[in-house]
Amino acid sequence: MIKHLLSMDQLSADDITLILDTAESLRQVTDRPIKKLPTLRGRTVCNLFYEASTRTRISFELAAKRLSADVINFSADAKSSVSKGESFKDTAWTLEAMGVDAIVVRHGSSGAPHQLSNWAKASVINAGDGAHEHPTQALLDLFSMREHFKDFSGLKVAIVGDIMHSRVARSNIKGLITMGAEVTVSGPPTLIPPQVASWGAKVSYDIEPILPGTDVCYLLRVQQERQSEQLFPSLREYAALWGLDARRMKMMPEQSLVMHPGPMNRGVEIGADVSESPRSIVLNQVANGLAVRMSLLYLMLGAPNQEAAA
Repeated sequence: MIKHLLSMDQLSADDITLILDTAESLRQVTDRPIKKLPTLRGRTVCNLFYEASTRTRISFELAAKRLSADVINFSADAKSSVSKGESFKDTAWTLEAMGVDAIVVRHGSSGAPHQLSNWAKASVINAGDGAHEHPTQALLDLFSMREHFKDFSGLKVAIVGDIMHSRVARSNIKGLITMGAEVTVSGPPTLIPPQVASWGAKVSYDIEPILPGTDVCYLLRVQQERQSEQLFPSLREYAALWGLDARRMKMMPEQSLVMHPGPMNRGVEIGADVSESPRSIVLNQVANGLAVRMSLLYLMLGAPNQEAAA
């Protein structure tokens, strides 16, 4: 297994299948009266978060604890040394001196986890870097899809919304195409990067024509906090043109799914009735994130007969 997980580019179809299969077996731990394995006893995992997070940070913390690892949570806020001017590099060296075995990092700058992997001997897992990638989100999404569609080959996935600023979209497109799925992105032209075709995805600026042939409609939040200018007229117009409401959901095949990485803006990219419909597996995604992150920590730090490669 790889030593660092920085991008979905590092993972082949076999690698992804191994991670998902391992997650499937580890998920059974959550059904036990005692929800722990001794696999990572004596290991230390640090959650190094320079951006706010609820789902990802708690998921990684719980995953490490379920495998009996010690966990350090570091948030770059007013209570940390970052507020006193400590650099990212100095923070990395401080953690290195403490002997941590893995660093789960979320950072607002694209490429920060890659740089951290050059400074630290510990394994580095990218938990989201700027508008670059979020590989563990893509893996849990693939796991969630596989529960309903056993074969990715020919699976038709529509990713709708703010593709330009979405690290989730980039990682999902790479992972889905690696596994043989067909991906179409849709949204306002100003929110779809011109190079998206080179990623292997198709483009449709109108959501309705693609819905009848879609197996999974993956909705993205409009990330206004990452926009330096107004890229569409209003949230009301966005909802009218690209939001998935009950009327549009009826255009999709009966067995199709609705997914969202969270947090959801109900009434914008997703209707409240859609988010609570039986087709929505948003809460399943959250639950599956725990098993997938347990799988990664197990394979990277605790699996026997694994030769770590940088």
